[in-house]
Amino acid sequence: GRAYWLTGDESYAETFVAHLSNWMDENPPKLGINWASSLEVSLRAISWLWAFEFFKHSPAVSPAVFTRALKFLYLHARHLETYLSTYFSPNTHLTGEALGLYYLGTLLPELRRAARWRALGREILLAQLAEHVLADGVYFERSTYYQRYTTEFYTHFLLLSRANGEPAETALEEKLNALYEHLMWITRPDGTTPYFGDDDGGRLMTFDARPANDFRATLANGASVFKRADYKFVAGAATEELLWLFGAEGLREFDGLEAAPPVAESRAFASGGFYVMRDGWTPDSNYLMLDCGAHGTANCGHAHADALSLDLAAHGRTLITDPGTYTYTGSHEWRDYFRSTRAHNTLAIDNESSSVPAAAFSWQHVAGTSAHDWLEHARFTAFNGSTDGYMRLPSPAEHRRSVLFLKGDYWIIRDQVETAGTHDYELNFHFAPDAAPEVDRDDETGVRERAGDAAGLELFTFGARGKWRKTEGWVSTCYGARTPAPVASYEARGEGEQEFFSFLIPRRAEQGSASVREIETKEGRAFEVADGEMRDLLLVGARESDELRGIRSDFAGTWVRFPAHEGAQATEFVLIGGSRFEIEGQLRVSVSSGCNYIVGRRAEHGWEVEADAGEAEVVFEETANLALGN
Repeated sequence: GRAYWLTGDESYAETFVAHLSNWMDENPPKLGINWASSLEVSLRAISWLWAFEFFKHSPAVSPAVFTRALKFLYLHARHLETYLSTYFSPNTHLTGEALGLYYLGTLLPELRRAARWRALGREILLAQLAEHVLADGVYFERSTYYQRYTTEFYTHFLLLSRANGEPAETALEEKLNALYEHLMWITRPDGTTPYFGDDDGGRLMTFDARPANDFRATLANGASVFKRADYKFVAGAATEELLWLFGAEGLREFDGLEAAPPVAESRAFASGGFYVMRDGWTPDSNYLMLDCGAHGTANCGHAHADALSLDLAAHGRTLITDPGTYTYTGSHEWRDYFRSTRAHNTLAIDNESSSVPAAAFSWQHVAGTSAHDWLEHARFTAFNGSTDGYMRLPSPAEHRRSVLFLKGDYWIIRDQVETAGTHDYELNFHFAPDAAPEVDRDDETGVRERAGDAAGLELFTFGARGKWRKTEGWVSTCYGARTPAPVASYEARGEGEQEFFSFLIPRRAEQGSASVREIETKEGRAFEVADGEMRDLLLVGARESDELRGIRSDFAGTWVRFPAHEGAQATEFVLIGGSRFEIEGQLRVSVSSGCNYIVGRRAEHGWEVEADAGEAEVVFEETANLALGN
């Protein structure tokens, strides 16, 4: 249809009529597999309606051909209103079917039942908004691919509604805008989107040839609908889809919209359970997305066992990636592999999954998750959450994951396991197919991914005397296809409570290697990160009575940066969850109440200190500037 519209070549119209007639010959009404899925019936009807708009002036579409197809479309609509997915798959199946009814009722008004179809489709689409789109804009099944699918359904509904003069629905516009907002936030720096949860490769309409995991054409539609400068900035250039959906005038409006990056860098989608950390919106920014949400909804048919799993890009290059889906029913073994915890970027215990599948779209055990803390500041972002997925084991184990992102620098991941038993642990990092991680044989706590002039990543993990192992895994960036991809796994065995610290350090091509080592302490854990001209010190679970390199702290997390040369004084610190901190000869911090974090930076004339809230006393032993937040 698009080719005919652009060229006027009748061979395209003749081919369409040949395919259409053959399909009607081979698929008598209500017989055969192509009438089994109401969603398929709906998408086929929408496709035919678009095709007839493209070919309406072609002599190949004779009155006889059109009349026969019109009868089939009538039967499509009767089938849809009779067999709506109100019980089985009341998700995108139901909304997709409702959209088909709305299309048919709107574009075929001469049919007696058209008004009924249009009203029923509209009623269902509006009614499902409250359930299908959570308060933060996350699609309720927590699938990033179906997030896009739902956004497309409601975009077509809104545009068709506007074009036919229906009154604006505030709830529709607010929810659709929220769907787009989430799509914008989860877009990686390279323009692709990770597949958390299932993907089936389906599209409402295919107007361009972008890879399946590139959602920017959809986001460009959002920029045009809502005149959002940030949507346009992330979507990038105009797309072919814009032209077909909005026409030449819509394309001109998009081109005239001034693009601007989003004002924030990190975002917690607490209702949906997704957490996004980034340090910018440029193509070379650092990015991490983490899942700590409910395991889908209802029978959790499109969920994966990915509690506390993450997806990461280092200086714009996607390196740690969610594996995708690959198949639904083609292979039981592959279906379960791609859904398993071991196929995701989190901690697996005793070779088990946090949630256990039963059949292709159901589960016999569902893990619960809880997000405990989310802190944001211009210098850092911090997350803390847990899952009870392994409490079902003979020796129950609770997994807690904390992530501290020092923007422009690196991530620190702390995995804690509370248990009384002995377990095998596997901390997995699934690399993208084009990555080439190597275990550092001189120090088996490290993995390095450095690929010529591309950005890279270095990983260092400490805990339970484990070792890294490199294996081969799989990544599916499009339903039905899978590609071999390397996996780096830190494997260990331990009795009782365990604690793993992982440092994920992005590297630019021109940067040398970093190093991380653990420092012996009386209480808690301490690490030194050495990178070029800086030396960073991390203290976790220390006591104020302990002293390490002139630092005393009882904060749950203490991060301090020093220049590399001997005797240099600290230049920065980040303190999370505590009451007292001291750098000998520089300053002392005392928190009275309600202060979640304190950040300090040495400026030209002394120290600048910010606190998020509560009451804190800062005593300086040098000239300093004090700027306490609200």
